[in-house]
Amino acid sequence: MTLLTHDEYKAIAASLTFPTTAFIDGRFRPAISGRTFDTVNPATGEVLAQVAACGTEDVDLAVAKARDAFEDGRWSRLPPRERKETLIRLAKLVKRNARELAVLESLDSGKTIHDCETVDLPETIHCLIWHAELIDKLYDHVAPASDDHIALIVREPVGVVGLVLPWNFPLLMLAWKIGPALAAGCSVIVKPAEETPLTALRLAELAHEAGLPPGVLNVLPGTGPEVGEPIGRHMDIDAVSFTGSTETGRRFLRYAAESNLKEVTLEMGGKNPAVVLDDAENLDRVAAHIVNGAFWNAGQNCSASSRLIVQKGVKDALLQRILAHAREWPVGDPLDPVNRVGALVSKAHFDKVCSYLETGAKVILGGRAEKGFVEPTILEVARDSRQARDEIFGPVLSVLAVESFDEAIALANATEYGLAASLFTGNVKRALRGARAIRAGTVTVNSYGEGDATTPFGGFRASGFGGRDKGREAHDQYTRIKTIWVDLADDAPEAVD
Repeated sequence: MTLLTHDEYKAIAASLTFPTTAFIDGRFRPAISGRTFDTVNPATGEVLAQVAACGTEDVDLAVAKARDAFEDGRWSRLPPRERKETLIRLAKLVKRNARELAVLESLDSGKTIHDCETVDLPETIHCLIWHAELIDKLYDHVAPASDDHIALIVREPVGVVGLVLPWNFPLLMLAWKIGPALAAGCSVIVKPAEETPLTALRLAELAHEAGLPPGVLNVLPGTGPEVGEPIGRHMDIDAVSFTGSTETGRRFLRYAAESNLKEVTLEMGGKNPAVVLDDAENLDRVAAHIVNGAFWNAGQNCSASSRLIVQKGVKDALLQRILAHAREWPVGDPLDPVNRVGALVSKAHFDKVCSYLETGAKVILGGRAEKGFVEPTILEVARDSRQARDEIFGPVLSVLAVESFDEAIALANATEYGLAASLFTGNVKRALRGARAIRAGTVTVNSYGEGDATTPFGGFRASGFGGRDKGREAHDQYTRIKTIWVDLADDAPEAVD
């Protein structure tokens, strides 16, 4: 997509009308309580809109409408081809309105328009199309039984699903979840993050325009305690898919245990290593990948490369190249397409990230923060420091030097998390040995990334479990496996005395 000028993006922003009410049963409506909350542009502090603050009553209403839609089959029992056609129409509408959605996302989250236009919107569209196209290509199967039996193994939609979204990729994470959930035939209740509700509400409007039946997609803005917890505890929600912090993910396990034992899939935090061995090739390219992994989306990314673990033999040469690339990531107004680092999502999160800049680590680059913006920062840290242990979730790269391959892998695994990792080496055996030894759900070799729409994404340990986003595996979250055993024998079984 060709980027516009700063002034052109500001003109689009000035012309936007913000969606402000919940979307339930195919129409927008205020919260039953009448309450609202402010959604704020983190780059300016300006209140963009007052959005419906939903609560337990709204969750109950949305679940009832979603259950009605699921049980009467208006979506769940549609032929796969018809569901596919509807989701493809939705993807086309998102594409037609992509520029508006990109500006809306940038205003609401502080993300740069550069990222919204070049990454988030194209990937959102691709994700919806990919899962739509998969609908009629996931086959049930027959197990080998006997001449007298047929064993059918079939997938069925799980039912009513709660989808709880993070604030760092509001639209893309929505697509990651509704793509396979709607493809499977589920009805969904979406809770966007309190900080970033606007694009989810706008997409709901587009879904209705695409022909998605009422009750199948519902969007409830509000806080975690008022909307997230009631979703987690609801006795008529069959499954929850959550992306967010590890602390909040633990709560959803408790909610499920204390309610109806609904299925729970968690995709949570990470403290992801980028391991650079002394035989890595093309250090300039390595540096570019590390900078992108550390500072993309201002480091507000669960798979961000927040730890650089580098063998001492290449440390100095690599850092020189990293510094050069990092200076090509200007900080500023997210609507200016030249900027690569925007505002952190909220004042509370800005203060949290800043607390990691105020300790005694050696500052190699950056370290300055002001009015919601933190410049790309590189710190040389001790292994037991907060910067080396904690998920900072900001544009902060911590550097740790090691002597050997074995020490590098051990340090990469010295964390409670296990989401993603990168390994840079010119030796194929070391690459494969290291990738197998690192305990993470995704390990990239000689690059930073999360794979693509075809590859499952999720982590180990405190980074999550219960299923995967993306890939064919994402559909497992939203389906149940049923065995249908058919007896073909002509003779009756012998009577038992």
